[in-house]
Amino acid sequence: MGRHAAGEDPVKRKQIVEGARQVFMSVGFDAASMNDITRAAGVSKGTIYVYFENKGELFQTIILEAKQKIFEDLRTTLNTEGPVEEILKRFSVRLATGMTCEETVKAMRIAIGVAERFPELVRSFFGDHPGNLVDTLSDFVAARIRTGELAARDPRLAAVQLLELSTGHLWKQRLFGLMDEPPSAVEISEMADNAVALFLSGYSVRT
Repeated sequence: MGRHAAGEDPVKRKQIVEGARQVFMSVGFDAASMNDITRAAGVSKGTIYVYFENKGELFQTIILEAKQKIFEDLRTTLNTEGPVEEILKRFSVRLATGMTCEETVKAMRIAIGVAERFPELVRSFFGDHPGNLVDTLSDFVAARIRTGELAARDPRLAAVQLLELSTGHLWKQRLFGLMDEPPSAVEISEMADNAVALFLSGYSVRT
């Protein structure tokens, strides 16, 4: 998202983004100022404006990078070889882990808080952008339908249902402050086992 040709130094850009991340996660979007961000990043305000137009663009960058980090790992998981059940359990565990970690929850709370003024910020994480996780999981389901391992009339609906089963309860508890700390590995594993078992009870092909 660099604005000019001058804004092409990846080290400097990373430095700015990391400083902004610290400020946003500490005080939220509205209370964060560009002065705060320049101090945290250790750069001049002029340098920030070479790379980013305003703090809205900076926050959107942070949201997209957080999403990409989680989703790339999940796409890699789906692209591995093996039985459907094993792959989906690993997928479910990694999805719930990524969605309930402290930084993701804080970022989503901030995005929801400014949704009416900056709807694009929310769309960046939840919306129909390229590389959307629903599309990726839909492709996996469709591929396994072709191999005869799964049976579903609507691969996209099946994908959405698995995403909800894998994250819904724990993610909502974290998002709304009903769970102060990220769930344990045991809790996440149990949810993943149950989510995949329920998913396969409806969509696996029984011989």
